Amino acid sequence: MSKHPLPEIGFLRIRQILGDPKAGTPAIYPVCRATWYAGIKAGHYPRGVRIGGRAVAWRVEDIKRLIAETGRESS
Repeated sequence: MSKHPLPEIGFLRIRQILGDPKAGTPAIYPVCRATWYAGIKAGHYPRGVRIGGRAVAWRVEDIKRLIAETGRESS
């Protein structure tokens, strides 16, 4: 069972994925922002979806897949 229950479908903002210590939000995928964006550029992490003028979010399904793949690689 996941430590962070995620909805079946929907979108997550960057603070929900990487965590936000100021707001007390724990990280789902604990890497720094620079690592996250470098991973997107390298194709390791999923690309976000523009949901507004400057707002980007990531599909829950993509984040779940990333977590599952990361778990398989470390096994």
